[in-house]
Amino acid sequence: MELPIDHFRLLGVSPTTDAQAALQMLQLRLDRVPSDGYSLETLDARAELLRNSADLLSDLARRQRYESDLTALGSGGAVIPALDVPSSLEVGGLLLLLEAGQPLECFELASRALQPPRAPALGSSRESDLTLIAAQAVLAGADELQSQRRFEAAAQLLQQGQQLLQRTGQLPQQRQQLSDAVAAMAPYRVLDLLSRPLTATAERAEGLRLLAELVSKRGGLDGHGDQQLSRDEFQTFFKQIRSFLTVQEQVDLFTSWADGSPLADFLATTALTASGFVQRKPERIAAALARLEASSQRGTETLKAALQLLLGQVELAQQSFQSGASPELLSWAAQQSSDPLAQLCAYCSDWLTRDVLPGYRDLEADADLDAYFADRDVQAFIEAKDPGAAAPEAPTSVASSNPFEGLFSSLGLQGSEAASADAVLQSPPPEALFDDDELAELDASAEDESVGFAPPWRTWQLPAWSLPQWPHERWKQAAAVALGAGVLAGAGALIVRQSWRAPQALVVQPAAVPAQPAAPAAPVAPAQELPLSAAEPSDGQLKALLEAWLAAKAAVLAGRDSTLPLADLARPSQVQRLEAERSSDAARGETQRVEATVSSFEVLERSPNRIAARVSLAYSDSRLSSTGATLARTDATTLVNRYVFARDGGTWRLVAFSRTS
Repeated sequence: MELPIDHFRLLGVSPTTDAQAALQMLQLRLDRVPSDGYSLETLDARAELLRNSADLLSDLARRQRYESDLTALGSGGAVIPALDVPSSLEVGGLLLLLEAGQPLECFELASRALQPPRAPALGSSRESDLTLIAAQAVLAGADELQSQRRFEAAAQLLQQGQQLLQRTGQLPQQRQQLSDAVAAMAPYRVLDLLSRPLTATAERAEGLRLLAELVSKRGGLDGHGDQQLSRDEFQTFFKQIRSFLTVQEQVDLFTSWADGSPLADFLATTALTASGFVQRKPERIAAALARLEASSQRGTETLKAALQLLLGQVELAQQSFQSGASPELLSWAAQQSSDPLAQLCAYCSDWLTRDVLPGYRDLEADADLDAYFADRDVQAFIEAKDPGAAAPEAPTSVASSNPFEGLFSSLGLQGSEAASADAVLQSPPPEALFDDDELAELDASAEDESVGFAPPWRTWQLPAWSLPQWPHERWKQAAAVALGAGVLAGAGALIVRQSWRAPQALVVQPAAVPAQPAAPAAPVAPAQELPLSAAEPSDGQLKALLEAWLAAKAAVLAGRDSTLPLADLARPSQVQRLEAERSSDAARGETQRVEATVSSFEVLERSPNRIAARVSLAYSDSRLSSTGATLARTDATTLVNRYVFARDGGTWRLVAFSRTS
């Protein structure tokens, strides 16, 4: 057997150790005999190998020849030194390899030695010693992989060790130890697997399977049946895991867990709403409304109002809002506008921004109601349900303050179900135990370029698995906080079109017109044309704006300053996400190197205040440590995104973008 180790490391000395020190180390190693139950034969083999190494390193001539051989091997590239150990001493050699801190290599060699045709006789001391070495190597190797955050690899190693011990039928105590270690690693494996790129379908499917097992073991999302993972630990873990899931994955998971779980049912409703709003599929919003109505939960009238508005049911929405809103919420809404429909739009936009749209790996979009109602599929859905109806034009920009941190905030929904003090006070949800400020979260933006520049894999710290309870009285205090005043965009008046049964003299914005045939590519606009203020910007000017934003993002993520003001290129929501991502990287001492080049730019929709384009990008990125070492890399690929630009105060800015095909 060849052991992948040299005489220096086997004895436990450095190449600069002199002969006298080598002999002293020999005596120390001989005195420290492993007390794990190894046979005398294995311990004698260990001692003989130690003496052989000490003899060589204390003989000047032999040592010089050996060091010359090591130097020659080192100059040969990937060749590593090895010691040729006779079969009579190989079990002792494996024990020394384990002691030298090479558990992975030790386990591989021990496994081979236990396989036919080299398998020792059943019940022999050799079989017992090899099995014990394999068990100890597995545990040490799993610890090493966990320290490198390679949790799935660690779990697979533990499972291999389990299979080996089961085959030999020995060491029941160690078998149980390995089984417990695999079970305890389940949440870390889920985080590891689901943080892989979306293209790693097999790994992500395994992560979803393990997540479903964890929830089933608990007796559901609201259950407490898992003795290894307390309620607080699970809540902390689940908050972290949501940002690694796509919106469709969340719809599927929460729907499957919804039976008997109000929390899962509500999260399924939220995911359906997010999917329907961003992907312009109002039928999903209709499914969300049906689910919410079937739940019979108290304090959801304002949520129903928001969903009814998105479905074009304006009269029902206004009735639901007026009947369900608390006095604080009605006061806040009155500060947004004197028009009831404008108040409802402001609430709906705020709810989407705070509670619905955040927390998905593959979504990033602003709560742009104007863009939503201008979509042809949305208009067709509303007209099919009510031929006499027309979609309202929502405010192009409403900044507002959410009334409460709200229900279900523990799972990443900052704000929440009720937007109503009454609902919080009368029926505090089970997850009111969370305090977002006390959570040591994972980076919540494990995303690819479809939702930003952050690569799919993020280096993250192990959670502390502790979360102080948030008592019921603290929820009452949170529910009593008054609403902050909203800031209206434009000249101080909220412009809304209402074309239902009660027409009003409101300003009507032009509807989106079909995209014109693509004009020949215009030359890229120079930097001095930014900020872009042209009333009807050309394709080339829009492309230049996007390229400037991509360059600015790349500079910021690389730890540099943008050459152009970010506020001239994108809306505050995009700038804030970028700055938050950079702050998170800086806290870990990391930077990102991003390359994104626009290869094609096609305008899909145009209106005086909104333009949507389909863009192909040549994209790659890498994550670097403070020393410049590469921590993660996304190879060059082609991404196709849908970018939306809006005109705010005479300046065109990037509003949102999402993956398309």
